[in-house]
Amino acid sequence: MSPASPKPGILVLRGGAIGDFILTIPVLTALRGRFPHCRLELLGYPHIAQLATELVDRIHPIEARAMTGFFVPDGELNPQLAEIFGGFAIILSYLYDPDGIFQRNVARCSSAQFIVGPHRPDESLGVHATEILLKPLEQLAIYDANPVPEIRVQNPEAFPPASGSSPRNRRVLAVHPGSGGERKNWPESSWMELLKRLLAESDLHFLLVGGEAEGDRLERLAALLPADRLELARSWPLRHLAWRLQSCAGFVGHDSGISHLAAAVGLPGLILWGPTCEAVWRPRNDRMILLRDPQGLDFLPVDRVMQSLSGCVRDMVRRAASARV
Repeated sequence: MSPASPKPGILVLRGGAIGDFILTIPVLTALRGRFPHCRLELLGYPHIAQLATELVDRIHPIEARAMTGFFVPDGELNPQLAEIFGGFAIILSYLYDPDGIFQRNVARCSSAQFIVGPHRPDESLGVHATEILLKPLEQLAIYDANPVPEIRVQNPEAFPPASGSSPRNRRVLAVHPGSGGERKNWPESSWMELLKRLLAESDLHFLLVGGEAEGDRLERLAALLPADRLELARSWPLRHLAWRLQSCAGFVGHDSGISHLAAAVGLPGLILWGPTCEAVWRPRNDRMILLRDPQGLDFLPVDRVMQSLSGCVRDMVRRAASARV
């Protein structure tokens, strides 16, 4: 008797940064809901794609060297990738492939239905990124997918030890004072003043989030906060950070992938918004308030941020109280 054939599979290819990936989560959610008995696998950057662990059956790493031949006309194809592509009935690609070279090379090793998704939404359309990313699923008769990214992480392994102290039963405000571009950032001096005022005017504890993009800024801001009210999340794996954010009461940050992550786990909060197109890129969470200044973030006063945060803090109090019930 010949071995049983593997169940039909769908492969999604998605590169991009943290925010780009999170905005593609509704695609994975819709595919899992529409085809519950199919293999659903993902080819992406593992340190980001780990956020979809609960949605997909397997994550394959995108390695630049292995992918090179697929972007060269009639290129030499990596045999391992060729075998992966050949094992699926449907391939949905969000990779940048303006001339269709990648698609034609995949067709050399796979008979899968190949669906082309947008690498990046066209901002001139004024349509939110999640809706544009979902559009290709209409080829699979998926028309009514939920466009809101939702992430729930179940007990990640080896959660990193806390730096500082922020008990789980206290009201914790997650703070991300950076982003991938300096023009999206509120001045560091304004963050310093905000944290000092929050310390003096509330009993909040703080989860201070950052990585390489924040540089020494994270250390300077952490130095303002007493150890018994601070937990420092520096360069945590994204699943660990998502898990920790789920138990926070609120969030404040910039237009960044971490803000999309906070929104996707359901936090209320405040996003200090810079020059990016709001209609296309804002996090899809009605509990996230966007705050901007017509002249730019350099001109956004701390008083205005504090005033906006007061409403968020009241929401946080209710959230923390309901979590204790």
